[in-house]
Amino acid sequence: MKATIWHNPRCSKSREALALLEEAGAEVTIIRYLDTPPTRDELARLYARAGLAPRDALRKDAPRVSTDDEALDTMAADPATIERPLVETDKGVVLARPPERVRSIL
Repeated sequence: MKATIWHNPRCSKSREALALLEEAGAEVTIIRYLDTPPTRDELARLYARAGLAPRDALRKDAPRVSTDDEALDTMAADPATIERPLVETDKGVVLARPPERVRSIL
């Protein structure tokens, strides 16, 4: 199984999600999203596939926004505002907080 994780190695939840993927034997593509930020369109695609409103995927310490479009603009302009980790497989996309949520798409 292939998986992609938008990862921040300084984040314990992101490290835990990555470990769960590796333990499950997934072939993991790691995208360090602070170094290689996703585009606004990529974020919109991921959140739509996850069934998440972009406003619900902003970090709690991010600037407050009123619309999903504002949330996407904020995350595209400053990837540090993206809640992590996002994980995608052929079975779907999850915001892996808690990390155990990755199991639902393995």
